[in-house]
Amino acid sequence: MEQPVSSSFDPFLTAIIANRIDSIIREMTNAMLRSARSAVINSARDFSCSIVTSDNRLLASAEGLPIHIFGSDLLTSAMQKFHGHDLREGDCYLHNDPYNGNSHPADHAFLVPVFIDGEHMFTAVAKAHQADIGNALPTTYMAGARDQYAEGALIFPAVRVQRDYKMNEDIVRMCRARIRVPNQWYGDFLAGIGSARIAERRLKELCGKYGKEQIRAFINDWLDYSEELMVKALQQMPRTRLSNSGRHDALPGLLPDGVPLRVSLEIDPEAAMIEIDLTENVDSLPVGLNLSLASASAAAVAGVFNSMSIRVPRNDGSFRRIRLRFREGSILGKPRFPHSCSVSTTNIADRVVNVVQSAFARVSAEWGLAEGGVGVGLGFAVVSGNDHRYGATSYVNQICIGSAGGPGSPSADGWPTYSIPVVAGLMYRDSIEIDELKHPFEVEYCRLKSGTGGAGEFRGGPALEMSITPKDSPIEFIWNCDGLETAPKGVRGGRDGITSQHWLVSADGAAEELPSMVVRTLQKGERLRGWHTSGGGYGNPLARDVELVRKDVLEGYETIERARDLYGVVFTGSIANDSLAVDEIGTALLRGIG
Repeated sequence: MEQPVSSSFDPFLTAIIANRIDSIIREMTNAMLRSARSAVINSARDFSCSIVTSDNRLLASAEGLPIHIFGSDLLTSAMQKFHGHDLREGDCYLHNDPYNGNSHPADHAFLVPVFIDGEHMFTAVAKAHQADIGNALPTTYMAGARDQYAEGALIFPAVRVQRDYKMNEDIVRMCRARIRVPNQWYGDFLAGIGSARIAERRLKELCGKYGKEQIRAFINDWLDYSEELMVKALQQMPRTRLSNSGRHDALPGLLPDGVPLRVSLEIDPEAAMIEIDLTENVDSLPVGLNLSLASASAAAVAGVFNSMSIRVPRNDGSFRRIRLRFREGSILGKPRFPHSCSVSTTNIADRVVNVVQSAFARVSAEWGLAEGGVGVGLGFAVVSGNDHRYGATSYVNQICIGSAGGPGSPSADGWPTYSIPVVAGLMYRDSIEIDELKHPFEVEYCRLKSGTGGAGEFRGGPALEMSITPKDSPIEFIWNCDGLETAPKGVRGGRDGITSQHWLVSADGAAEELPSMVVRTLQKGERLRGWHTSGGGYGNPLARDVELVRKDVLEGYETIERARDLYGVVFTGSIANDSLAVDEIGTALLRGIG
């Protein structure tokens, strides 16, 4: 039942402090973005910052990525599990253990316990996806790894890397000895620690200004208030019990039938609770796709919050109203060592987000989303090699040029720059010019693929297609792309998005279609081409506003043929290829095809 807010609750002061804490996280974010060395962090922004209380409650995360921040409390719980009463001011811990609260080994989390007057009150968390972590292949996504040993990542279960603000150089040497680009990694390592240290400094200043007891009261008031908003949102929903399903594509030679996924959703408006049951799924598999508890939790919770009002804060208070059920040894959430979780932050996690949010769309036309585009293909490939322009210097980096299309919603079209469900538009797309400066390749084109978004009253975001070729030196490309077989689904009458496709085009123009798992060395004169999936549509396409269909055709999102066949909109005038001015169409739009 609804919990009353304390009579001492001061809404104005609570709002002021809540925004101040968000500003601290934004300062952490800016420090990481400006000081990290790898492009996946300083260009694509594949990192997140958050603040957790000493009793492991997520307090705030600002614009953190859903797949990162919804498991922040699991990170800090592991730190306390391993170090108990030995936490001190001046400590910093490196944590990337997927069996003890982290998402996957590529996400290095830096944990700084913050002490106020000798009392541990917060933990600052800065988590960043690394370009290289010592895997058997030069990639942090090892879908084909049969176990943790084949994956090869260095695992740090909340290992202390600083005591009394002094670095443990033994840990640094271990990493530098194993990682292919040690200077790049070390720059990212220092950026992560520096980001968390900024939060430590600012939290001390905040407590100095308002007093420790006032801040303690704020924490409880803010989380209780967040829970109250979540309660009110849930009380407006109908009592619901349903199941929804999805599927991850087959992996060549490993998973011939793919991975079926099933999620059960129960909404109890009287108790103001949501239960997400993930227990009815297959056991952990000998591949790198198993979801850690952190990733499975984050994906399910992201699907819930994607379906809720943005007025509900994303923190421990609102989390109290979500109950997650997992099964030990399942592919979703509790894999046993040494099952690999290398690709735990995408692929199956994306499918879980989609299945949960599309389940909410079945409850009401006002909630949920269609399925967002999936697949970390060519546009998200990990590239490596030796750069001829800089004395054959070695490089490893994940590029983030491409994007899958976003899902249609009850009130808006899907974003073209959505990325993938676990990110939901919060990462940045790389600057192509800067990527070409950092890597010896040329992006020949990167553009929207017209007429690909899932049709609907609100359409899905279109696919993005691209072509990349080496400038001179060979380049190894590695990716594991879901979505070649199973397209993102539309909901409530919306049409599905399109599947992804990729080709290797030889110097003589011959094209070879590529499978979902790609490890290819590209030579000068060859090129990789392809596109990612598009988002599913929301609602009946025939209910779409005619003016929106016209605008989509004018701006190149939609084709004239699809406007006619899917939306029943006929253009009887002509549209010049070199100009799409509205007056060239006149008034010749007619709704007339069912």
